[in-house]
Amino acid sequence: MKKTISILIPCYNEEENVVPMSEAIVDLFETQLTEYNYELVFIDNDSHDKTRELLREICSKNPNVKAIFNAKNFGQFNSPYYGMLQTTGDCTISMVCDFQDPIELIPQYIKEWENGYKIVIGIKTSSKESKLMYLMRSIYYKMIKRFSDVEQIEHFTGSGLYDRSFIDVLRDLKDPKPFMRGIVAELGFKRKEIPYEQPQRRAGKTHNNFYTLYDAAMLSITSYTKIGLRLATFAGCACGGISILIALVYLIMKLVMWNQFQAGMAPILIGMFFLGSIQLFFIGFIGEYVLSINERVMNRPLVVEEERINFTGDKEL
Repeated sequence: MKKTISILIPCYNEEENVVPMSEAIVDLFETQLTEYNYELVFIDNDSHDKTRELLREICSKNPNVKAIFNAKNFGQFNSPYYGMLQTTGDCTISMVCDFQDPIELIPQYIKEWENGYKIVIGIKTSSKESKLMYLMRSIYYKMIKRFSDVEQIEHFTGSGLYDRSFIDVLRDLKDPKPFMRGIVAELGFKRKEIPYEQPQRRAGKTHNNFYTLYDAAMLSITSYTKIGLRLATFAGCACGGISILIALVYLIMKLVMWNQFQAGMAPILIGMFFLGSIQLFFIGFIGEYVLSINERVMNRPLVVEEERINFTGDKEL
């Protein structure tokens, strides 16, 4: 009996890429991977262009292609995670829609899976994107890896193959704010890493901006590190110690040179502004942790669906 490979493609405003992507993957299975059945699942995160119209047309021509339309944009983490839980294959391969995860990786993923690995992931060794952006990502990964209590995988974006047994682990996790990169490192099975060079986006514009990158960074920091809280404690102790030291110096100078020494208001104002800025920074930092806790406590659904196409039976939880 043939094994079934599920391919998950999250998308958002990808009207220029969904058709070429679907054609490329279908052709791959019909020419190189004929010994496998496949299902191709697109999960659309409330696109505002022609993406949904094109997906309906693709699904009408091929029953192996399925689509989930979200009721709204549920973010860059929830939507792919939820889509993985809806797949039904013996394994699930997650890839982006803009061809920055090369489809040539799919046969390599499957080969290592057949060799016994439950998780096979792609690791960027280089990128044709902005060199500055790649450098900043490298610094970020090294920082998180250094301070995290859990192993962190450098330059892992989420692209990879996940065995059905690991998908079941994700389904039982019930995490309303999942961070897939951390979950793979923390809860995943023994994995195989496949190096690749990330190509440039094939068409369209990237949807990443400062806010989305900041959101990803804060989610990883608040989920897998204590560095923010520890920094607040250490900085508070250091500032307190420095303040006491300065106060003693001023006291001694005043006692020794009672009439000559004039401290003035400048040191007091500078100290107030300095300590105030330190406090505001760490109040915000601690707020990120509180926000992360709040989102998990509310236990809202990962995604609310508006429509699904070519699915049969009850949906996966």
